[in-house]
Amino acid sequence: MTHRNAPLTVEGRRRLIERCQSRPIAHVAAEMGISRQCASKWVNRYRKYGDLGLQDRSSAPKHQPTA
Repeated sequence: MTHRNAPLTVEGRRRLIERCQSRPIAHVAAEMGISRQCASKWVNRYRKYGDLGLQDRSSAPKHQPTA
């Protein structure tokens, strides 16, 4: 489940990836109303992890050394 301020849902991220196959990331990002950095993040995660990279991640820290 995406948080309420998320610019893209999982389906929106899939559409972003499809559009970036044939067009520059910056142009697609402008059309979708997101920053180029945000679009690049999702494209890179998709390239590295595939469909699993488009899922939301936990914001909880991986480890807490002082806990």
